[in-house]
Amino acid sequence: MLTRIVADRVYDYSHVVGGRQITGMLTLTLGQDDDVFVLLRRPQNSNITKITIGQTPGDEEILTQFGTRGAGGGEFMWPAGVAVDSDENVYVTDEWLHRVSVFDKDGAFLRMFGGPGSGPGQFNRPSGIAIDDNDDLYVSDTLNHRVQKLDKFGNPSIAFGQRGDGDGELNAPWGLTVDSCGCVYVADHKNHRIQKFDADGEFVFRLGELGDGEMQFDHPTDVAVDPEGDIYVCDWVNNRVQAYDADANYITTFSGDAQELSKWQHEYVLSNPDVYKARRRVYSLEPEWRFALPMAVKFDPVKSRLLVVDPQRWRIQIYNKLDNYDDPQFNI
Repeated sequence: MLTRIVADRVYDYSHVVGGRQITGMLTLTLGQDDDVFVLLRRPQNSNITKITIGQTPGDEEILTQFGTRGAGGGEFMWPAGVAVDSDENVYVTDEWLHRVSVFDKDGAFLRMFGGPGSGPGQFNRPSGIAIDDNDDLYVSDTLNHRVQKLDKFGNPSIAFGQRGDGDGELNAPWGLTVDSCGCVYVADHKNHRIQKFDADGEFVFRLGELGDGEMQFDHPTDVAVDPEGDIYVCDWVNNRVQAYDADANYITTFSGDAQELSKWQHEYVLSNPDVYKARRRVYSLEPEWRFALPMAVKFDPVKSRLLVVDPQRWRIQIYNKLDNYDDPQFNI
């Protein structure tokens, strides 16, 4: 379903961006205008790739890449999360090096902070990262089973969560986001749920349990919130993204709708006759449209669109959330 009207909302599938240029894609964050910073995690060459994604299919371009494999300043071993502050500085978590590295928008290395441990400002396999309107950072300190809040220089202020499955407890938290009110939503990965906390780290509510139905997740990896308070959950093993309203009522499920190839992937297929022939021999291309272990989800409030990172197929699928949609009437 390319256009869905549900619960007074309209979601319209837009297009897909991807191809071999962004293999190893794990997550992304939004810069200014059409800029998107994509984290590529590869065994030999992890980096941040800055691309533009406009609203017209085919207008995407690669602007620059920065970061390389290593343990020195400006280098990565196993990057996991990326976020951008109000000055468009780029913050990247590194699971292997237990730290956060900071770059300017053009990729110049600025600083790094953190280190292995369980004390304030230390990390054990940090993953997701989000930045609030005050440029404070929230980092999923995954194997310390907590979320830490720090300033942009790495000075810690609060931490919340401990290992467990009760309210406010976490088990390997992964992706997270901050809404316009400063509330923090955490993908509680191994507890198969989303938890919401206020800006001080106090528990607000939880959503979900293990399963494949509505209100159920299987190892969620990321969460996003739009300006209306709707919540989007990247339901990793269930190969889908689920949407809920601000009160945690189910809205709809996205399973992937990439019926047309991206610009870069179309160029690849046309330049490889064997691949072109193989795609024409299959009974149906529908499995290719769908998500395969989607890893991250972000909402662009400026363009009112949802971006889903579909890493197994090296692509980003994009849905527009429409206002003032006119539903035509037909007499058939």
